[in-house]
Amino acid sequence: MAVLSDFEEEPQQQQQPPKSITFSAALDASDPLGFLRSAMEFVAKETGFFAKEGSVKEVTAAAKGLWEKEKAKAEAEKKKKVDEEKKKAEAEKKRVVNAKGKEKVVEEDAMDEDKEKEKKDEKPKYAGFVVCWGVSRCGDLVWFRAPNNGNGLDFDNYSWGQSLQELNVTVPVPPGTKSRFIACEIKKNHLKVGLKGQPPIIDGELFQFIKPDDSYWSLEDQKSISILLTKHNQMEWWRCLVKGEPEIDTQKVEPEPSKLSDLDLETRSTVEKMMFDQRQKSMGLPTSDEMQKQDLLKQFMAQNPQMDFSNAKFA
Repeated sequence: MAVLSDFEEEPQQQQQPPKSITFSAALDASDPLGFLRSAMEFVAKETGFFAKEGSVKEVTAAAKGLWEKEKAKAEAEKKKKVDEEKKKAEAEKKRVVNAKGKEKVVEEDAMDEDKEKEKKDEKPKYAGFVVCWGVSRCGDLVWFRAPNNGNGLDFDNYSWGQSLQELNVTVPVPPGTKSRFIACEIKKNHLKVGLKGQPPIIDGELFQFIKPDDSYWSLEDQKSISILLTKHNQMEWWRCLVKGEPEIDTQKVEPEPSKLSDLDLETRSTVEKMMFDQRQKSMGLPTSDEMQKQDLLKQFMAQNPQMDFSNAKFA
């Protein structure tokens, strides 16, 4: 005998698939950041992604991954091109025509020695880059480079360094060069230097203003041009000499201790405070201003023991 139950099972509700929202925007190749901002504004509006903690780190990690992918792609293409050129050169090098018009093969050992020498002389493309990135003055995401011993950067055709008051630029020239062959123009926001009749070695807008009347150049031992530029704002480190070139991480700048003694008391205390704050930030510790606020808060709490601060939130 069949028994029917007194109730009917409710049909299970089927889970609705996630709602898809269409994003429509045109990519202007001259303004890729504008497209990215539009996409992020769309995500922020339609979802709660940017409201959660750690969303900025996730976006940063994604951007870094794409940058590394493009960098690896560019390196692979360059390496492929260099390898093809080397193979072609080696093929020509192997074939040496003797006096009778016959060909003979050059010893492979000699070629191996040349290859080893090339590897030793080859400089890493990204030598000097530190694992640090941030936002430039233009709002672009950039990778910073570690400064050289002079708190500047070294390039193949020139180098520069700085103190808080001035910059020193060194431009190598062929030995025996006379000063009359040098072309150097120093303006308050532009520097152009090189040899007459040749393309300039440096030609661009300076990172900040300088004092042209207090700046000059000289020829050192007929083999390098030495340029001294006096900063207009002598309380800030420069990220680069000429705009558009790689920038240094100013938190890694370390002024010479001997130079601090030449400053007046007020300027020296300001510089020492700035150096202390930079070191604290690099270690994830509070700056001098933040420490002062914490001390004032502790004093206030000590003066008001009857108040309950257990649930208080401090910015």
